[in-house]
Amino acid sequence: MPKASELKQGSAVEINGEPYAVKTIEVRNPTSRGASTLYKIRFAHMKTKQKLEESYKGDDFLKEADCSRVMVQYSYQDGDHYHFMNVETYDQYSLNSDELEGQIPYLTEGLENIIMLLLDDAALGIELPTAITLDIIETPPAMKGASATNRTKPAKLSTGLEIQVPEYIESGETIKVNSETGKFMSRA
Repeated sequence: MPKASELKQGSAVEINGEPYAVKTIEVRNPTSRGASTLYKIRFAHMKTKQKLEESYKGDDFLKEADCSRVMVQYSYQDGDHYHFMNVETYDQYSLNSDELEGQIPYLTEGLENIIMLLLDDAALGIELPTAITLDIIETPPAMKGASATNRTKPAKLSTGLEIQVPEYIESGETIKVNSETGKFMSRA
């Protein structure tokens, strides 16, 4: 049983006996002392795609949904559909862009260590690895002596995702991005 603070995008939980997938997580830190951090989570029903918003404290427990998890590799995009392959059985799975809301900018061909959630052999969603390696295609020039400061600049990545990176990073470099927060982690 995961705590609300341990959930990440794509996790599957059971609410009132129904399976839901986590779509977005908004963390709210209270300003008063002694108050606990709140997690406002938007879920989507795994079968009907109906949306549900709930708020939890960080130490609230949620029940894991009864669905199977398999390791897959991202293969390719065909129009609005994204195709994945089971790394053990080579079974193919397909999800549309609505089911991958917020996760598409992190998908690169051949990306591994993705967990596919299956319910009755039907693909419901994915859990991305925390660290994703992406290439920078465009960013302003590096500044000399900028490594000692904590200033950032925008960078456009190979998937179209735009994030803030430290000033010393240059175009053409490969970096690691946190898929949960969308923030720069390190050089790859």
